[in-house]
Amino acid sequence: METLGYILMSGGLFFFWVSGLGLIRMPDVFTRMHAGAKATSLGSLLTLLGVACLAPAWAPKLLIIAIFILLTNPLSSSVLARAAYRSGAQMVPLACDACAERQAALAAETDPKEVAA
Repeated sequence: METLGYILMSGGLFFFWVSGLGLIRMPDVFTRMHAGAKATSLGSLLTLLGVACLAPAWAPKLLIIAIFILLTNPLSSSVLARAAYRSGAQMVPLACDACAERQAALAAETDPKEVAA
């Protein structure tokens, strides 16, 4: 059980390392946020599982922490991405802005001249 705990903690450490590398290498806010949120969620859970294998008495507390991480990490990254988008953060030129395309299509459908008539 101890070996499994150390393997899981090493896997968590690897995902934290990948997350840090992604934060350095990614070109814009949105891809950095994606790399950070996904990798740290899995890294945290693997680390918590490893600690639970090493100290089974802590398992209930670690389960509560894992649930908290699973609920807050995606939510916080989503809110930060929305705030970055609304503040006009620059995206990589190769990225497709589907939200702006939908807004432009809706604006074209609702012509102000037709509404006034």
